[in-house]
Amino acid sequence: MDKPIAKAKILVVDDDTDIITVLRDRLEALGYGTVCAGDGLHALELIEQETPHLMLLDLEMPRLSGLDVLKRLAQSRPPGHEMPVIVMTAHGTITAAVQAMKQGAHDFLTKPFDVDHLAIVITKALERASLARQVECLRTEIEARYATIVGQSSAMKSVVEMAKRTANSDAGVLLLGESGTGKELFARSMHQWSPRRAMPFVVINCVALTETLLENELFGHEKGAFTGADRLQKGKIELADGGTIFLDEIGDMPMPLQAKLLRVLQDHEFQRVGGTRTVKVNIRVIAATNKDLKRAVKDGRFREDLFFRLNVVTLTLPPLRDRTDDLPRLAEFFLSRHVRETKKGPMRLAPDTLAAIQRYAWPGNVRELDNAIARAVVLSEHDLITPDLLALSPWDSPAGSGDGSLAPYLDLPYHDSMEEHSMAVIRHALDRADGNQTKAAERLKLQRTYLARLIKQKGISDSEPPAS
Repeated sequence: MDKPIAKAKILVVDDDTDIITVLRDRLEALGYGTVCAGDGLHALELIEQETPHLMLLDLEMPRLSGLDVLKRLAQSRPPGHEMPVIVMTAHGTITAAVQAMKQGAHDFLTKPFDVDHLAIVITKALERASLARQVECLRTEIEARYATIVGQSSAMKSVVEMAKRTANSDAGVLLLGESGTGKELFARSMHQWSPRRAMPFVVINCVALTETLLENELFGHEKGAFTGADRLQKGKIELADGGTIFLDEIGDMPMPLQAKLLRVLQDHEFQRVGGTRTVKVNIRVIAATNKDLKRAVKDGRFREDLFFRLNVVTLTLPPLRDRTDDLPRLAEFFLSRHVRETKKGPMRLAPDTLAAIQRYAWPGNVRELDNAIARAVVLSEHDLITPDLLALSPWDSPAGSGDGSLAPYLDLPYHDSMEEHSMAVIRHALDRADGNQTKAAERLKLQRTYLARLIKQKGISDSEPPAS
């Protein structure tokens, strides 16, 4: 007979104490650990407390039947945390078997059953569960490779190199950068590069929930912690045990929760909402924000001790406007991906589309580029992506100087802002006219001599080709 899966813990659920005793003795003799419950409600509590690897479940029980237990498990257990269930019943009918399998049971046995046969069934169920976990890990790895960090610019290469060096440690990492620069992708990649890659990667957005909901999401709650808490629920931190938790928009986390998070980072333990029992965890925390945390610390909106805990290694992701060399490669990458997802035929970007992509400032960064390409693929009726399909706003286009978008001057005083705007408009016209001042003057509805004087006064460029 095959040896049992190492350290597998089996939950035996039956209202017959004699059956429980026989099964427990036999399973422990085979090398399995056991926990036992006399009804369905107790079984659900033990599942949360003991995290068994497999359950032997009687169908006919008081308080909560086996089928009801299966239904509750299907509703409460997140994807990737399934537990094989072998159903036992003295009333073995086809109907009961079909219902049990529909609710997620792995196998079905009738009483009285041969204990040796049961041992074989258990071994096979545990092997299937182990294989399923391996498949899930491979799927996660494939997804990580699918979401490759694309970029050969010097700005990206240096950040990626530092991220890879940091991935092998458990040091706290703080990812900084504008919205849409790919902070979650970096966090996910660091997890895949780390020794924790086979364990969960859990994401939580600190700004998307109220303080109460965020606390529950992070730490979970005990049964009876509040109205409607009819069962124990594990939080995201507990579900990430052994792996990595990514806290996006950490700068928006309420102060009371910052104190609780600090305890997790310092002591690797916490208590669920409404609970007194200490839960131990082994996690790596990667946090991200687009806010100035140093200023938030100074203003009393972010704990200084938590900031230093998170900020062991800081990675600042460059905005897309500083990665113009990466734009063609990124555009082609997103085009290939969205063509594959929509199952359309081969498509390509027109030369003027690539030019438009490189002129645009991309205030929404990589996320905006991805969405623009996705929209173009969906709307295109041909194999050629034209500029109009991108639906880019001219107001966010760079003005040919390579200094990003028009937006930065909007924060300047009025007269300074107008001056910067004037220079940006002239640079943009020169860029569209390939440096030809006569054509630029026509575009701006100005006399060529007046434009030449403005260029000289503002010191915009001394290198434009002579007017034809």
